[in-house]
Amino acid sequence: MPIKVAVIGAGSIGFTRRLMRDILSVPELADSAFAFHDLNKHNLDMIAQLAARDIEANALPAKLSATTNRRRALDGADYVLNTTRIGGLKAFAHDIDIPLKYGIDQCVGDTLCAGGIMYGQRNIPQVLAFCKDIRE
Repeated sequence: MPIKVAVIGAGSIGFTRRLMRDILSVPELADSAFAFHDLNKHNLDMIAQLAARDIEANALPAKLSATTNRRRALDGADYVLNTTRIGGLKAFAHDIDIPLKYGIDQCVGDTLCAGGIMYGQRNIPQVLAFCKDIRE
């Protein structure tokens, strides 16, 4: 029986396609249905087109939909993947640059140190909103 995977924040140019291809490389998951969601319709449409091309080129039975409506993407999902970056790359740069200004040199600012705290403050409220939508 096919599973449905909702990908919230699917507008990432490289990450979403690699993630989908990794999942589809498992034979038991080749018939999965993906529901891509992102607020950036331009990126979402571009990623959906590229992902659909990947599915077709590999003659996979997988299905793909794309929507800017988060609840529609979540409806009936067996798994939900959060790939959002609240604030975009500009905020991510601040997560690195601000601690560095005060002598904290961290390799990445999304999981540790002061940058991770700033990242969490932006992202936790959104993740809780996702959880509320999933619960409903």
